[in-house]
Amino acid sequence: MIFDLEMIKKVYSEIPEKVDKAKKVTGKPLTLAEKILYAHLSESADTAFERGTDYVNFNPDRVAMQDATAQMALLQFMQAGKQKAAVPSTVHCDHLILAKEGAFKDLPSSKNLNKEVFDFLSSVSNKYGIGFWKPGAGIIHQVVLENYAFPGGMMIGTDSHTVNAGGLGMIAIGVGGADAVDVMVGMPWELKFPKLIGIKLTGKMNGWTSAKDVILKVAGLLTVKGGTGCIVEYFGEGAKNISATGKGTICNMGAEIGATTSTFGYDESMEKYLKATGREEVAKLASGVKEYLTGDPEVYSNPEKYFDQVIEINLSELEPHLNGPFSPDIATPISKMKDVAAKNGWPTKVEVGLIGSCTNSSYEDISRAASIAEDAVTKKLKAQSEFTITPGSEQVRYTIDRDGFISTFEKMGGKVFANACGPCIGQWARAGAEKQEKNTIVHSFNRNFAKRADGNPNTYAFVASPELVTALAIAGDLTFNPITDTLVNEKGEQVKLNAPSGNELPDKGFDVEDPGFQAPAADGSSVEVVVNPESDRLQILTPFEPWNGKDYIGLKLLIKAKGKCTTDHISMAGPWLKYRGHLDNISNNLLIGAVNYFNNDTNNVLNQLSGRYSKVPDAARAYKEQGLGSIIIGDENYGEGSSREHAAMEPRNLGVKVVLVKSFARIHETNLKKQGMLALTFADRNDYDKIQEKDTLDILGLSDITPGKALTVVLNHVDGSTEKFAVNHTYNNNQIEWLKAGSALNLIKLQNK
Repeated sequence: MIFDLEMIKKVYSEIPEKVDKAKKVTGKPLTLAEKILYAHLSESADTAFERGTDYVNFNPDRVAMQDATAQMALLQFMQAGKQKAAVPSTVHCDHLILAKEGAFKDLPSSKNLNKEVFDFLSSVSNKYGIGFWKPGAGIIHQVVLENYAFPGGMMIGTDSHTVNAGGLGMIAIGVGGADAVDVMVGMPWELKFPKLIGIKLTGKMNGWTSAKDVILKVAGLLTVKGGTGCIVEYFGEGAKNISATGKGTICNMGAEIGATTSTFGYDESMEKYLKATGREEVAKLASGVKEYLTGDPEVYSNPEKYFDQVIEINLSELEPHLNGPFSPDIATPISKMKDVAAKNGWPTKVEVGLIGSCTNSSYEDISRAASIAEDAVTKKLKAQSEFTITPGSEQVRYTIDRDGFISTFEKMGGKVFANACGPCIGQWARAGAEKQEKNTIVHSFNRNFAKRADGNPNTYAFVASPELVTALAIAGDLTFNPITDTLVNEKGEQVKLNAPSGNELPDKGFDVEDPGFQAPAADGSSVEVVVNPESDRLQILTPFEPWNGKDYIGLKLLIKAKGKCTTDHISMAGPWLKYRGHLDNISNNLLIGAVNYFNNDTNNVLNQLSGRYSKVPDAARAYKEQGLGSIIIGDENYGEGSSREHAAMEPRNLGVKVVLVKSFARIHETNLKKQGMLALTFADRNDYDKIQEKDTLDILGLSDITPGKALTVVLNHVDGSTEKFAVNHTYNNNQIEWLKAGSALNLIKLQNK
């Protein structure tokens, strides 16, 4: 089945004219990213946009939402007064399924536990013309790649790994739910025109090296914030040698370098994948305009002239990598892991190996990992670690089961979890995790922040390819190098694992009995969406109060966060996922994972009213009850990680007025703006050190805020002294209107009236 074919036809019919005009306007050849961006402008441009400076309005082709973020997005959409989503949109139930005993027990249990939420999402989707993918259908990004992604298209999704669709040549960007609402009500979507990083791939991967190692290498080079504000475009002969799903893996983890998105030019591998997934007509349409679906030859022959930064990687020389622990950019080639682990005191016994997730759950990934498992069974090797498999979609699961891969994994003791996010996002009931023992796990996921997978801050998680994870689970040793090392089998023999092998696509084609899709009602006007006012899972939203037009005076310091403060620290996932549709309940996890600068403790801050230490949400509620605003102070790259807008809505709900940091991650800064918060950065990063625990802060100059004009912070110290310093903001005129209205949604409602 081909979804939204008429929309795709329209995009392809218009793209040549739009790109040709963009070339005239810019007066130069264009990268693929520029072609797609200019082809999706909400208004035709007469001048070129300045990268990293100009805010630009776009019309994305579609919206995708996962169940955890869809709740808040759709609760907001219901307030907008629209009868139907203006663009093709989908909801995917993948985040709320707990991995514990295996798919056959976990899926029914999670369906029952989350029935209220799933029923709500189903009914809202049915009412507003939104495609609904049921629990068990698969992980949003794999399902999107199999059904919706198309070369040259533009989509936004309420999950940071929406960027996975770049594997099929899209510009796909992770956003907060308020951004999704903009597009779903038919409004343009705003983005600062990204800078461009070009990554030239030469050579061809061989042996144990896989597509995952490309992005693990890139993450090591660029770090978790090196791609901020940028689109990463891969090109070169090496890029053409990578499968479409391998390209998806690389793009998926572009979120881990802070990139706006990543993409590849249309090529034969994409054409093959489209045909294999039942979209031959889309492949034919794309092939008809293929020169518009890749960068111009002049760009790729002289990339330094057209990209802001260029990196070159020889795939023939690329070594398998292990990234971690606690950050996805700590990159170690497998040949060096023994020395690096010893130097850092990392535990080297691998307790669990986990493969799958939205990053690495393609047929190719599973088949290559299965070849290693089969080789181990043949050579009388038993896995020394626990081993789990998380298929990315029901289509993949059904096909790998048909082809015998699941049976192969079970022979080596593997356990198959449901087609859902599971351990990757903390939905893993791992036995013994509550003991918080120091241990190591290895997985093919994308993120490995502390506590992310199992809630244990002492779990050292390392990211690798499914092939390498499988080998390390068999060895039970983090320092095992399958390229050079041998293992002792049950007969006492020294044996060596063969290099992985597998098929890019199934020889017998994909197959599935029930993909798990529910089409919306043709006319949803009679569909009733019911939310129980007594529910602790769902809560109809109350609009945030508009700004009163005055400076913020007397803000209480809520927390001065020290070091890495991701959206996981600001609004944890795991057990808190169940409250994603209830703003007040989930606000009880606000910043409970952030480290307090003044005592190096978590969820323990000074309540200035009582003079005692308390939990962060409790202190915020105490200030709010007294009519006092509060302020959050943060470090570098504040809000790194997931797109979850709850990390912006929770402080807004608890009376926080301002978030002042050294630097922001892109999505989180936008989310704060959308919710009517004031997001500021230190003009001088050293001013962070001036803020004391008992300070009250004033923000001056806000009453006449204008784009590019600095504001002033006044620190009122407890001893009666004061200090002043400048702070910056990136609000444009439209975003200032969000601030004045109290939120972007408030402004939409005013405009609709």
